[in-house]
Amino acid sequence: MWVGIAAMVVVAILVAAVLTDSESTTVPPPTATERNDTVAILRDAAERQGICYGWHLQERYGDVVSGGSNLGDGVLVAGHPRCPRWLQVTATVVYTAESSESEDSAVVTVKGSPEFDDDARDLTAGLSRFGLTEAAFVEEPGWAVTRAAVSLPLLAVEIGAASPEPMVTTAPTGVPTPLPAAGSDLWRDRSGWLIGATGLLLIAVLLVVVGLVQRRRAAAAVANGQGAGVTSRRKPGRV
Repeated sequence: MWVGIAAMVVVAILVAAVLTDSESTTVPPPTATERNDTVAILRDAAERQGICYGWHLQERYGDVVSGGSNLGDGVLVAGHPRCPRWLQVTATVVYTAESSESEDSAVVTVKGSPEFDDDARDLTAGLSRFGLTEAAFVEEPGWAVTRAAVSLPLLAVEIGAASPEPMVTTAPTGVPTPLPAAGSDLWRDRSGWLIGATGLLLIAVLLVVVGLVQRRRAAAAVANGQGAGVTSRRKPGRV
């Protein structure tokens, strides 16, 4: 009898250990609010620049955690018939089990249609300027991948792959606009470009700043003992 009870206890412990390791290696997706806000921003950028933008978050072995684009939550741009030109942030986040000596890791790349092949490396490197490093993807993958996606339109403008000015989709009507006066200077000629670039920059910076403030407040709450029962990282004790 005692042997049977001992065996059941051992089995229960093993099952609990397996379930704990399984939960600890699960990569969390972006929240519904993060996804919806990102789709709206990407939709506006796509209409202005004629480029589809999106994100793709996956776990080890390529299991999809989250994906979306200007076409909607869950709709990927790669190979989509409505997106001949596209850019997408692809992040692979790997969480290791508590019992493993391996470290958590993340691989982040920007992929796109063929005309962006030469710019992919510069676009990927540009993400770090917004604090979107591999460490940020390990810490908060859902937040990081959506923030990276909304940074793509600005980065595309910076490298000259896209224009911030709205695309002309219909033929002009009415009286043609007179040519600018001979005294027009450099800034006046490029006012549309500057306004568009400034708008994209403000949107991207605002989202990044809001996200960083939220993360710092959450960290402060945990440090002050106000975050009891809430785990900001999937692995307790690992910084």
